[in-house]
Amino acid sequence: MDSGNTRLLDGKALAQQLQQHLQAQVLQLQSINGRPPGLAVLMVGDNPASAAYVRNKERACTQVGIASYGRHFPTETSQTELEEAIHALNQDESVDGILVQLPLPKHLDAVSLLHQIHPDKDADGLHPVNLGRLVRGEAGLRSCTPAGVMRLLQEYEIELKGKQAVVVGRSILVGKPLTMMLLEADATVTVAHSQTQNLTEITRNADILVAAVGRPELITAQMVKPGAVVVDVGINRVTDNTGKSRLVGDVCFDSVAEVAQFITPVPGGIGPMTVAMLLHNTVLSYTKAHS
Repeated sequence: MDSGNTRLLDGKALAQQLQQHLQAQVLQLQSINGRPPGLAVLMVGDNPASAAYVRNKERACTQVGIASYGRHFPTETSQTELEEAIHALNQDESVDGILVQLPLPKHLDAVSLLHQIHPDKDADGLHPVNLGRLVRGEAGLRSCTPAGVMRLLQEYEIELKGKQAVVVGRSILVGKPLTMMLLEADATVTVAHSQTQNLTEITRNADILVAAVGRPELITAQMVKPGAVVVDVGINRVTDNTGKSRLVGDVCFDSVAEVAQFITPVPGGIGPMTVAMLLHNTVLSYTKAHS
């Protein structure tokens, strides 16, 4: 699995380990509380990538013993109908986590829908209250993908204190919350984005480089400091000349693996960790509801 002396940060293996641990925890909690934790995933329309993600999440719920309440709405569903569905789930005591699968069809306002989810049932950790708790360093539900990145770095005992971290991407899903988490771990963080000048100069200073922009193979070997830790959050489907499609990250894996000390693969890196953190958040909400 190694490329030269580079070690893979194996998110898939760690996610399986975390799910086994959650499974044991859920069994024990269910015997005390008389019901399993419940996760409701709302999906609108028929985006094939979203459908695949939802199937993954539901399969993972089943493995861990979380009750899965999937709701699939037609594309033309109105904002009001979805808000009413969320309000009903907020009141439903068998549901501990609520997730709206993004992206949504153009006529819907995703932000205002996320605001309707009760912060304590916000399985994706994207409600302003939970993002505010993160900024203030208070306990709360954390955004799944950045939390997955942090947990993977922790597993491989990668030192963050005093290190230079560069996050390429400033989305509310990954870049911004991850920046706060890295700061909390005492890293010095630079955030780069589509308007950044001299990107290579900045990324070459990084001890920990995170690519989260959604641009296929943007990060090349010459942009990486030798011996750096490279985390690839991107998942991009590219099609070659023969019409065959494959998944690639935001990092040129083969060439960067020659210079990095650690690197995450795509697929099999951060994707499975995101799902594991979603399950973790659901169990956390459930535990809080029963405490």
